Amino acid sequence: MDLNALFKKVLKLLLIKIPVAFIALSLLWVLILKWVPVWVTPLMISRSIEYRNDKDFHSYKKWCNYEKISPELAKAVIASEDNLFAEHNGFDWKEIKKAIDDHKNNGKKLRGASTISQQTAKNVFLFPSRSFVRKGFEAYFTFLIECFWSKERILEVYLNVAEMGKGIYGAEAAAQQIFDKPASDLTRRESSLIAACLPNPIQRNAGKPSAYVSRRAVQIRVLIPKIAYPEWINHE
Repeated sequence: MDLNALFKKVLKLLLIKIPVAFIALSLLWVLILKWVPVWVTPLMISRSIEYRNDKDFHSYKKWCNYEKISPELAKAVIASEDNLFAEHNGFDWKEIKKAIDDHKNNGKKLRGASTISQQTAKNVFLFPSRSFVRKGFEAYFTFLIECFWSKERILEVYLNVAEMGKGIYGAEAAAQQIFDKPASDLTRRESSLIAACLPNPIQRNAGKPSAYVSRRAVQIRVLIPKIAYPEWINHE
């Protein structure tokens, strides 16, 4: 085989076959998880490796259908993380523009403006890292789940995989490990404390809240009744 033919073959592999295979497999993956519970995520694997020498570290995870999760927790995470969750297509362009403007005009550190959909895509499909390539894959999977999953499914998965404490993943594990009750019985106050810890669940503790976490939880509780939620939020 001459070099020209080899080059064309490699080019075809890189530009056509691999991308087509990736798209096909990712579509299949997303469609399967539309109905199948997410038992493990790349973040869970990463944390287990990170804390492999910590004898006190344990992973707690139990899948819980949305109907068995208190609506108060759903409302709290929306109030805290993504006020427009029910309205946007996966991306909050106003928040993204605001974050970029703050960075450019005020010299502020470029903050995240991730929606619940983006966080779900990131948690379920990608290993934690900070790079533009990863953000590109995050946007791709966000687009897919917004196309093929319902908003209720996206929130259900998010509430089951989100890191809510050190080694604690999902609503049921958080409710049992922190408040010694099932996720269905979480109160608005307890839900707001969990939501207040979401940006940094390793350092923050909903069971033993710092002054900041307590203040943030109060802010979330005040915001909850001001947001318009879809009917299914209350299991209707």
